[in-house]
Amino acid sequence: MRTTNKKKIINDPVHGFISIPTELLYDLMEHPYLQRLRWIKQLGMTPLVYPGATHTRFQHTIGCMHLMSAAVETLRQKGHEITDEESEAVHAAILMHDLGHGPFSHVLESTLVQGVHHEEISLLFMERLNDDFGGRLSMAIDIFTNRYKKHFLHQLVSSQLDMDRLDYLRRDSFYTGVSEGVVSSDRIIKMLQVHDDQLAVEAKGIYSIEKFLIARRLMYWQVYLHKTALVAEKMLTNIFRRARELANSGNLSETLPNIAFFLTNKVSIEDFRRDDEVLTRFAMLDDSDIMTVLKTWAQCGDKVLSSLSRGLLNRNLLAIEIQDNPFDASRVSELKMRLQKEMYLSDIHEAGYFVFTGAISNNAYSILDDKINILYREGFVKDISDASDVLDLTVLGKTVKKEILCYPKAIRG
Repeated sequence: MRTTNKKKIINDPVHGFISIPTELLYDLMEHPYLQRLRWIKQLGMTPLVYPGATHTRFQHTIGCMHLMSAAVETLRQKGHEITDEESEAVHAAILMHDLGHGPFSHVLESTLVQGVHHEEISLLFMERLNDDFGGRLSMAIDIFTNRYKKHFLHQLVSSQLDMDRLDYLRRDSFYTGVSEGVVSSDRIIKMLQVHDDQLAVEAKGIYSIEKFLIARRLMYWQVYLHKTALVAEKMLTNIFRRARELANSGNLSETLPNIAFFLTNKVSIEDFRRDDEVLTRFAMLDDSDIMTVLKTWAQCGDKVLSSLSRGLLNRNLLAIEIQDNPFDASRVSELKMRLQKEMYLSDIHEAGYFVFTGAISNNAYSILDDKINILYREGFVKDISDASDVLDLTVLGKTVKKEILCYPKAIRG
């Protein structure tokens, strides 16, 4: 009987050649739950702005695994004990960290599955995978949930300086062409240390950390919160809000079975835990399902759903305005009334799918989460906000909030 060669090398455009460390990790990557990530774009609607940004969650996951290998090797070389079992577990944890993402990544978290965070769904996938793999992923789950005795291993998976962020900044910068996001991930990893069971960075790596935090801030405003991608995401959200409304009133005739399930059922995290069918159906959803129903709904009889779907498919997007202060309510109301008349909509409620306000926010560094510690030769640590003479905590840690207003370009004025 012929056996499968599991010593594979992957050629990644960002990191170069990537080796798969163990057979368990190879088998994990081959599982349908991991393979599903091939069909979910990393940046949702961002390709409407940066056409090259069509990379996937699967590519990102492989990149995270590669950086994890480098981090484990670095810490071992510096005398920190990481057993082979722990190494395999922390690699498995980073491979599985994005399993809970739905189609178009974060976009549909508030509509298709309301009030359930993708990390909660990721954990449910991990638990089911652990059953499939005969309990061999138990340590990986403990690391992911920060229940394992070596807490620095969890920080490699989830913190303000984890392998997730180090990969996505470099990868998203590469595929968008936005050079401001380039970070020295190799140097940062070489500077990693452990102090009192907490991940730290040697003092000589402080400049790379400063660049990392500045790059993250710039990438948020230039890529992740770009106004065109933002308005496209809002349109997709409103499409599914309208589809849910129609489905629950019996007026949505055509859709896909798994989409229909989530539209007609208000699924909670308890439902995911109680009913295996919920997670099974979720695992069948990816970006292609959304594109399929958009093409169907673009031809449907509902004016709101068809107009929004056609607009998104054809990149005929709503106009968007962004400012520091809330928009005048009377102006928003006047825009809705004008649109209702021009589109012959039945009521102001329908106009609200096209004319709406909202808010966006971002901060580059949180003083409330795990800190990025700088370790000095003398043996003491400082938070990066105290150690840096370049970064201003009042700017770095401040949450910047902006108000948005969206409306059809035809009623601009």
